[in-house]
Amino acid sequence: MNHTDPKQGLTTEEARKREKNKIKDESSRSYKAIFLQNTFTFFNIVNFALAALVFMTGSYRNMLFLGVVLSNMVIGIVQEVRSKQVLDKLALIHQELACVIRDGREQKIAMEDIAKGDILVLRAGDQIPCDGTIVQGMVECSEAMLTGESDSIEKQEGATVLSGSFVIAGQARMEVHKVGDQTYISTILKEAKRDKRYPSQLRESLQKIIKFCTYSIIPLGLCLFAKQYFFNHDPWNESILSTVAALIGMIPEGLVILTSIALAVASIKLARRQVLVQELYCIETLARVDVLCCDKTGTLTQGAMKVVDVESFFDQKIEPVLAKMYASLPDDNATAKAIRAYTQNEWVHEKADSVVPFQSATKRCEATFGDTTYLCGAYSFIFDDPDPAIVAQIDAAARKGRRVLALAEQKKDMEKPRLLGLILIQDVLRPDAREILSYFQTQDVDIKIISGDDPVTVAAIAKEAGVEGAFIDMMSVSNADIPDLMERYAIFGRVDPKQKKEMVLALKNKGHTVAMTGDGVNDVMALKEADCSIAMGSGAQAARNIASLVLLEDQFEAMPAILRQGRCVINNIQRTASLFLVKTMFSFALSFLTLFFWTEYPFQPIQLTLISSLAIGFPSFVLTLEPDAKRVKGNFLRTVLSKAFPGALCVTLCVVLTAVLRRFFAMSDEQFSTICTILAGICALCVLYKTCWPFTTLRKVLWVAMCVVFGCCVVFLKPVFFLALLPFDLLLVCLAESVLIPFILFAAYKQIERRYK
Repeated sequence: MNHTDPKQGLTTEEARKREKNKIKDESSRSYKAIFLQNTFTFFNIVNFALAALVFMTGSYRNMLFLGVVLSNMVIGIVQEVRSKQVLDKLALIHQELACVIRDGREQKIAMEDIAKGDILVLRAGDQIPCDGTIVQGMVECSEAMLTGESDSIEKQEGATVLSGSFVIAGQARMEVHKVGDQTYISTILKEAKRDKRYPSQLRESLQKIIKFCTYSIIPLGLCLFAKQYFFNHDPWNESILSTVAALIGMIPEGLVILTSIALAVASIKLARRQVLVQELYCIETLARVDVLCCDKTGTLTQGAMKVVDVESFFDQKIEPVLAKMYASLPDDNATAKAIRAYTQNEWVHEKADSVVPFQSATKRCEATFGDTTYLCGAYSFIFDDPDPAIVAQIDAAARKGRRVLALAEQKKDMEKPRLLGLILIQDVLRPDAREILSYFQTQDVDIKIISGDDPVTVAAIAKEAGVEGAFIDMMSVSNADIPDLMERYAIFGRVDPKQKKEMVLALKNKGHTVAMTGDGVNDVMALKEADCSIAMGSGAQAARNIASLVLLEDQFEAMPAILRQGRCVINNIQRTASLFLVKTMFSFALSFLTLFFWTEYPFQPIQLTLISSLAIGFPSFVLTLEPDAKRVKGNFLRTVLSKAFPGALCVTLCVVLTAVLRRFFAMSDEQFSTICTILAGICALCVLYKTCWPFTTLRKVLWVAMCVVFGCCVVFLKPVFFLALLPFDLLLVCLAESVLIPFILFAAYKQIERRYK
């Protein structure tokens, strides 16, 4: 392999011919894919086919049901496009330009213009965009994004550096060996593609309902049409409209749009809190979570260090020494930043004669002023014969999650350094971390703290955050032991990326619903396996891509709000879904009765649209947006079906009774359809009454308004909805059946409630 001269770099012509650092964007779906996958669903195809049949009859009013289908489709597309646009603005490599050596001089170029063989200039603060080798100089790198380990790693000449790591100290030149999709970070990104659908009881229940309905209506629809057209010899148009009416009633299209709207509104509310919802149904999943796995760095802590205490061993204050020492040192790591922040009020009036930046090999830095050299770093690396009392003091501080640095001085006439004092540093805990974790604990959510750091440090931070429990070092733990350990321990240190994944799987296999927070590439596999994954906006793109939720401003305090939004969605949809399933269930029942006993279906499409809109659709929309953060209880599908059954039974009995009475009263097809429409509407309004109970002011106004509007439509808009004028005797029949409805309905509700208590 030909190597590039570190001083000259590539020529412009050589760079032009070589492979560039371009990465195929596979992190999110294309606009075309989003449009196609939301448009050409089986649900949509069935509805469009039914609309086309109605269009052929010329009865365009009966196509109003298509508005619900189109609205649902648009909401899905808009939500996914919005998520894609926000996600695409985030990038793994935050720098816009890289510094390279071209034609013997430094140049600033775009990241995607870096060529294989380029010489990159690395300085403190840079994030490395490609894989390569150090060819000149030395740097300290943090690979926390890749491994979860917070310790810095020294990279000298010949050492390999990986894309995604940060330079925290030093300066060097590296030769680029891998670019674009060949880099280490890109191989992780390929695994991080969000091709997984996160589990959702709500979505799975809706899919079961929709699948059953859509696959049932094809054979049933063909049979209904064949009976009316070929056996009853009804006209083509009447046969189509009657069949379509039956099939439309079977499809709970309003339930789909209701769920989409509720989730979309929840995602918009969360977006105002800078929470990107990439998987709509994860809002619901988080509300069902009973175990929350938290990464320490960047989640519980702010990813920064802070000096919490300084102890001097002589009368002399050590703050001025630290101030002038770090004013001269070029170090830009987290420790140096913390010390500078602590000593920023100290006056610095002299510069060091010479400095030695911090190095991993020596675990210390040095600054010389005249005949005195100051040393700051690990106590055991500064002193050859450490004092046991000082070591014990340092160990005690470490058990509290604090990192201890020693400050020493050595004059030319001294044989060994003299200890001036100790500096205690620790990760900065998020100010609201304790309150947030406490909230989850009160909601019966078990907290697991998982980190790649030392378990003693992790345990101390966890305790400060309010998480008590035993801790364990996972360095030598086998995968076979993980399931048992997950039940016994709450805090885990020295966890590698594969172990994180196994830990999530172990919890899921025990029947838990698991949420995982993370910000690094090392968290990707665990995030992908979790039932609900939450990534930090400042974290690795791999983590953001795989996550179902992204906290764009790392605002961990948004977690309770996300939980409450999920609960509102589930509780409200669970309460109102029964309204839609009433229509679905009685439509199936009436279709079978029509197929075997009656000559025609009792409703026209627009009549069912009237019932759906006033007694089901609009009220459900209002009720679904109400705040309701109660804990989620019960199985969604069983709950909504049990609540829908009384209403469906009541409508079916009313229609059957009307068909029986038709033998004794002169009743045209239009009058029969009119009575059935009125009775179905009254029954649906009674179901709405039950759903609104207990009444609030909003619910009372809503129910009364729907009753008034329904009455006005029946009285004043008969031609629009194909309703006939009823003679006095049929009005009495309709009134008598209407009086029976509440008794039948609420008796059925009592039986259901008694059974499921």
